[in-house]
Amino acid sequence: MNTEEDCLPSNSSCSSSCVKIYLCSNPEDSVVERRALRESVFPRFRENCRRSHRLDVRVIDPYESNDPSCWPDEISRQQLIEECRESSAGPFLLALVGHQYGTASLPPRVEVSEFQLLLQVMQQAGSSTQDLEQSYLRDENAVPASYCLKPPLTHTCSPLLANVKEEEESNRKNTEELVKVFQSAASLCVQNGLMSPERVHSFYTSALDADIRFALGNRPGRDIVNRSVVYVHKVLNAKADTKERLNLQLPSESETRILDSSKSSEAPAHGELLSELCDNFLPGLITTCQLLVYTTTTECDQRHGYTSARRRGYADSLCEQVYSDLLLLTDSWNISAPRGDAHMCDALYRERAEQEQLREVLSRFYDVTQPEEEKIRAYVEQNEHRRPLVVTGGPCTGKTVLIAHCTQQLKFWLTDGDPVVMSYWCNLSINTSPKHLLSSLCRQVACRYNHQSCLKQAPDFYPVNDPVNPGCSTNSREYISNCSLTSLSDFVNEHNTTEHLSDSKLNIFNIPHSYPEADVCLFELEEHLASLLSLLPSPKKPLVLIFDGLDQMKNNFGLQIIRSLPSPLPPNVKLILTVSSNRTRLLQAIRQHYSQGRLPQRVLEGSKTESGHVRVELGSMDRKQCVQMLASLLKSSGRRVTSGQQALVNQALTSCGLPLYTRLLHAHTSLWHSDSDVTESSLPDGVHSSISALLDHLEQKHGSWFVARAVSYLTLSRTGLSEAELADMLSNADDILAEYVCHAKGPICTMKVPQVNVERLLLDLKSFLIKRTFSDWHLLFWVSRHFKLVVAKKYLGTQEAKKKTHSEMADYFSGQLTPESGKPPRPHHSPRPNSNAGSRAFLSCSSKDVGCMNVRQIVDLLHHLQQSDRPEEFERLLLMSSGFHQALVQAGLLGELVSMLETNGDSSTFQFLRERLLLASTLKCSSCFLVSSPLELPTVMENGLLPFVEVFPTLDGYIRDIRERRRKRGKGLGVDLCPSPLSATPIQCLKSGNKTRDICVTESAVAGCSVVAEVMEDGSVWVWKGFGCDLVKLSLSLEQEELKFTGVKSSDQFLLLSTRVNKLFVWDVMGPERFLEVEDSLQTEFESGQTPNRVEGFVACQKKLGMWWKNESFVSVYDISRENWTRFHCQSAVTSLVFSFDGLWIYCGQEGGLVSMFDITTRSLVGTCSNSNHAAVLLMILCEDEQEMACVDATGNIAFWDVGDKTQPTLFEENFNQDNSKNILNTDFLDEVDTLLVCQAHQVTVWDTCNWEQWGRFLAPQDRAFAQAVLVQEGHLILALLHSSSLVLVWRISTGECVLSLETNKQPHTLLKTASNVICVTQDGSLTVWDSGMIDAAGTAPKMGCGVKDVVIEQSGKRFYTRDGSEKVWMWNLGTGLPQASFLHDGPVEKLQLSPNSIHLVSLSAGDIYVWRTETGENIVRISGSGAADVLITPNSNFGVSISRKGLSRVWKIARGSIVCSIHVCLSSAQVSPESTFLIGLRGGDLLAASLWTGLISKRFSCVEHSEHVVSFHTLKEHPDFVVVMVASGSLYTWKVAEETVCQHFQLPHMFHCQPKDFQMSSNGSYALLSTSNGSIDLLDLSGVRLLSFKVKGLVVEACLDKTGRYLAYMYHPTGLNNSCTCDLHTKPVLAVTRLSDGDRIGSVHLSKNPSSMVICDRRIFVGFEDGSVGIYSVLDGMINEEELISDYRKGQQKRCPFDVTPFSWFPLENPNITWP
Repeated sequence: MNTEEDCLPSNSSCSSSCVKIYLCSNPEDSVVERRALRESVFPRFRENCRRSHRLDVRVIDPYESNDPSCWPDEISRQQLIEECRESSAGPFLLALVGHQYGTASLPPRVEVSEFQLLLQVMQQAGSSTQDLEQSYLRDENAVPASYCLKPPLTHTCSPLLANVKEEEESNRKNTEELVKVFQSAASLCVQNGLMSPERVHSFYTSALDADIRFALGNRPGRDIVNRSVVYVHKVLNAKADTKERLNLQLPSESETRILDSSKSSEAPAHGELLSELCDNFLPGLITTCQLLVYTTTTECDQRHGYTSARRRGYADSLCEQVYSDLLLLTDSWNISAPRGDAHMCDALYRERAEQEQLREVLSRFYDVTQPEEEKIRAYVEQNEHRRPLVVTGGPCTGKTVLIAHCTQQLKFWLTDGDPVVMSYWCNLSINTSPKHLLSSLCRQVACRYNHQSCLKQAPDFYPVNDPVNPGCSTNSREYISNCSLTSLSDFVNEHNTTEHLSDSKLNIFNIPHSYPEADVCLFELEEHLASLLSLLPSPKKPLVLIFDGLDQMKNNFGLQIIRSLPSPLPPNVKLILTVSSNRTRLLQAIRQHYSQGRLPQRVLEGSKTESGHVRVELGSMDRKQCVQMLASLLKSSGRRVTSGQQALVNQALTSCGLPLYTRLLHAHTSLWHSDSDVTESSLPDGVHSSISALLDHLEQKHGSWFVARAVSYLTLSRTGLSEAELADMLSNADDILAEYVCHAKGPICTMKVPQVNVERLLLDLKSFLIKRTFSDWHLLFWVSRHFKLVVAKKYLGTQEAKKKTHSEMADYFSGQLTPESGKPPRPHHSPRPNSNAGSRAFLSCSSKDVGCMNVRQIVDLLHHLQQSDRPEEFERLLLMSSGFHQALVQAGLLGELVSMLETNGDSSTFQFLRERLLLASTLKCSSCFLVSSPLELPTVMENGLLPFVEVFPTLDGYIRDIRERRRKRGKGLGVDLCPSPLSATPIQCLKSGNKTRDICVTESAVAGCSVVAEVMEDGSVWVWKGFGCDLVKLSLSLEQEELKFTGVKSSDQFLLLSTRVNKLFVWDVMGPERFLEVEDSLQTEFESGQTPNRVEGFVACQKKLGMWWKNESFVSVYDISRENWTRFHCQSAVTSLVFSFDGLWIYCGQEGGLVSMFDITTRSLVGTCSNSNHAAVLLMILCEDEQEMACVDATGNIAFWDVGDKTQPTLFEENFNQDNSKNILNTDFLDEVDTLLVCQAHQVTVWDTCNWEQWGRFLAPQDRAFAQAVLVQEGHLILALLHSSSLVLVWRISTGECVLSLETNKQPHTLLKTASNVICVTQDGSLTVWDSGMIDAAGTAPKMGCGVKDVVIEQSGKRFYTRDGSEKVWMWNLGTGLPQASFLHDGPVEKLQLSPNSIHLVSLSAGDIYVWRTETGENIVRISGSGAADVLITPNSNFGVSISRKGLSRVWKIARGSIVCSIHVCLSSAQVSPESTFLIGLRGGDLLAASLWTGLISKRFSCVEHSEHVVSFHTLKEHPDFVVVMVASGSLYTWKVAEETVCQHFQLPHMFHCQPKDFQMSSNGSYALLSTSNGSIDLLDLSGVRLLSFKVKGLVVEACLDKTGRYLAYMYHPTGLNNSCTCDLHTKPVLAVTRLSDGDRIGSVHLSKNPSSMVICDRRIFVGFEDGSVGIYSVLDGMINEEELISDYRKGQQKRCPFDVTPFSWFPLENPNITWP
């Protein structure tokens, strides 16, 4: 009996990522129904589960194969049912009970006593037992001993198919006869009282009945409720007349043949058995366990019986009901424990859960107690150890299993405390980089020691999501963000003494919580980890760290991790490692690391350092242990071996006593029978041989190709495979499907491998596969890496075979192959860059979760694309895919994403490295925001990339993908025109590799494309070889001593390194990495001395290298091709050098203003010249024809020489610097654009070297001084460093404005330039790299001089106008996104109006009214003497109205400026009526209407009941006769002006107030905006007569009501995001749009800077910003193509220089042409 408690459903018992259903049926009576379900129900159900619950679906139909000989027996079916019950995340049983009971089959196994009893009864009855005895085989190895049915013969495809069918038919008849004989003998046993009726009943039971009773009988209710469904179909008059039955057209499948032949021999008891099942057994379960049972009765015509049409009709209705029920059962099962909950969205929590699950699974393989367990326990319990414990042993000795078991026991061993146990199974981890592991370890330690604080804060981080608008939710977070600095500091204060903390308050949390880890260097993580391990663990709460598989990690990662751990170990910290005995290098590294003793000073003080490590050697088990383990395994599987077989087993276990070998031996011996011919050769002699033998057996049982493909897929998978994925992949393999073709009725393209075949193979491999969890997916993975080794050798012996299999798996995970059809939907081809072909694989939308990430699928796709040598697709499908980025960020893997984007790899086929670096940098700049708001990624990336799309056109596809996904979502806020960026995002930032923080850079240089060399104060050199590379230390040795360097110089592609021993090395960075020592045979006495002399300059020309030394009067020229030196002696110390273009002459600038010219060929001095002020010559510029030379001296003066005759150069002009500064800091010359920059401390001068005209002088900010300045790209911009400033300032040469500031975060040392990059080297050696094109794009982006105050838009939407309070009004072209023209005024523009027909633009400036023609830019009217404070234009566009606060307000004709009338009453907040007849405004609380023809007050608003002041009013464009009026009491009226009638509509409650400055109305009068205070926006819905209040998470800056009454746009400062962060996304306002009809939020955008104005027009929101730029955002609502709303202003436009599109300026009339009295 099932108790009431047993009947309660239990969702927690199942942890699976798959709904696995066993389809129970009678194969003779369900052909049509099962086929209909397979074709129309199960694919739809699978898709729904994937979309709604992220669950896969597998339906196990034991009779799916068309070959009855392949159907599983009763024991196998019971194993399948049990597997479905245990692992299904939802319903596990779907039973179809038809009108035919089905035939019984021979029992697969009968105990010896029963079988002999049956034989005895048959012999006594005179029946022959020969056939029965031949069908069974006695097996003493079964427990208990039994007679086992011999397996049926299976057939492969054969041309003699007719013979096979005849043989099958004969076997079937023989089997039916044997069943009858068996049943008859059993009946005789009952009659004679030798056997119970219940036992005999099982011999008559059909497979359908047996399966249902096994699945549902004697089971707790929780296994039945919401987990099983049964469909009973009763058919009346199923049998037609004989003649009619012969003509009945039933389905033509092979099962039908069995059905026809079984009818005549059907036992009389079948109807009773079927009735007992349907009328007794199932109804009993309905009552006790709430089993879901449907019963359908079909009554047939007696003449025709159960026809094919009726069967198809029932099948159709069954399909609909099954689909509905499966959805209901799955939803109810998963509703209480939804997948992908808040915790699982967190990468840190997920990784911890995965590691703990691996620990639990691996510990289950601990079958024999090892003596080494006590040694590990002793190490953990002792407190004096300050060194690690290393568990060593050979392969397969069970190190991992032992450690997993001990990890489980630690809580029981350390009963006096509460240990924090952290285990890492490195060889099973997905991300094995040292940086990731250390970063994860730091955060895990911090969070585990602040666990209670995390739990208390956790609910605050799970707000409810808007299912459609990701912009207003933060459903994923960085788990460590809860472990704040304050909370953890409090914890440390509570658990440590004051003395301890006084020394340890340094930078425990110097790594930001909102990282990406790619922005943190390994050295910082090492320091951080040492700090945490020193401070947090305590005697009551010690820390035990366990690392398994370090020796199996690639790229020497294990060595790096060991060297990153503190040595000696801090107190209360235990470290346990497992290393194979043959990994001597790693063992030596551990020994050396913990013999040196490395620990921060605060830990070393007062502590005794220890060296070495504790070692536990794990060997093979003794034979007795192995025998006991094997016996236990055999017993659990119901098997044993005979004494003779045991002797062979003992012999094998003596030679190999490994646990894995013993487990493999169990797999072999469990197949033995008592009469099996077993010899010494029957047992493999090792692990690999045993694995190979196991695979051979599986090939014989399941098919060679089938097994080979299945184990190959499992082996090559990165994370493991689910059962459903394995079945899909096998169905995609043509060589596998070929094995099923011979029995197929349909085309091969529609075939799939039967799920039951895959399940049976997995059951045979169950002992050697573990189910691991990764990213909420439950995956199959080999229990030992040796399976991978054997499979790779056996089936994947060639590199081509591996690549082919990897490629097939990559196609599957990328969506190139569809799981349902199993075949490619189209010929394979590489998608275009940034296409969204791969986005479907990464994100799936559902009603519950927008953008559910499939991180696990991404990881596998990454792996297979890399291993299949498809780098182009790897880059395009993944690295450049917005869907890929969204999935990783949403999964909390932002750091991993940045690392992938920044990695260059070894392949030269990557094409978009710079684009990927920009993507990575944009992500890092927004990391603190994206960690808490991952669903904001699309808008963050769109805003960050749009300004630079012209620089990187490839990113246009990335942005289009974002917009396409927004369009599919149906709503959102897109960026039409991106405002100018505040800065240029750096392409790459590299932190200094020098671990000593107080060592600074002394000199740096760049050569070639982007090779940077830095010389540090300690004599070390660090080199950066370009994008995708890290800073690496250069090591050169001379006579076995490492060289120390003093300086570095560069010229073209050469770097010159000078050393402290006066050795010079030249490196051609464009060639091989080889350093050429240039030894001067003409050494002077200073060079042979001990004091090094510094190389002052270095110039390369072709194969000649020229250099000079500080305070030396000679120049050395080295010819690389000839390897010889030439020296040229000058009169004074050399200060500069230049080669002629042909490399035959050199010009040497010197102190005292001298220039000497030498002929290199003859090595002779040709001529000399000197400037007039005798200042040192710092730069010489030669003209193309080399007839002229310009010399820039140290004071900034420029002398021009005619050097056509080098023997007698002639001075023909001098330009003298007027500045008093006597020193030049640096010069920069761009030959391509003929521009020279001269930087001095207080000014920067720019020259046009074509005509030698001074373009401009730029003064340093007050009380500041320049440190360096350079030109950018085409010479439009200047980059400058200031002393004591971490910013790089950018000036625009054409305007003299400082347009940008580039952040470096640290004090810069120098700026370096290449053809396309600007590199800032900081004092500590860090690098920040910008793309020159991006700086140019950001610095030249159009924006007004001050904050935009007004935006007016033409009705056509083609142009709009902006004013910033200066003398200019800009006209912008919306099609190009650029300013088209500017209208100049003689004073600041105060007001701006555009006529409704867009013909005239009216502006008010310094009391004058300007009227402009928008098409021609002509100022047709300029009126003075107006005294106006505001101007209006009538809706008919014919008249203007000037509003004066004191004098007369005038109505005048726009075209001529002539006055129509004057209004003597001053009206405030005035508006012109829609019919252009009245000027309506407020005066003293009254609402008045003045006639625009006479100027007289002709109408007055009045309320008879209440004499109240009017607070606000608004005209209605769509109802021109009416004005909406709001009075002080909160009453709302409509005033019909012409008839002067008033109607009250609404009375505001006392808690609602109308703010006049916020009051707005839609043009149709449906909505009114009342106020924007107290964190809410209050509106009045006049059509529905209701009040609306929208809560805003912050202070509202401005709100705008759409004139159509559809949308509300508002900007607000968010609160509560991250008060400690100062980034723009956390501190700047948010623009949001809400649909008024239902209050749904359409979308939001986090603005990068402060807005100054906003207006909404035709689904576009125009935002003006304080820096003078304009942003336009489009409202997408409904399935409308976003490209129709968002103008693609780059389409058809060639990239143009920003200075070529400078707005054309229209000038005003010099004097007013109209003066009003």
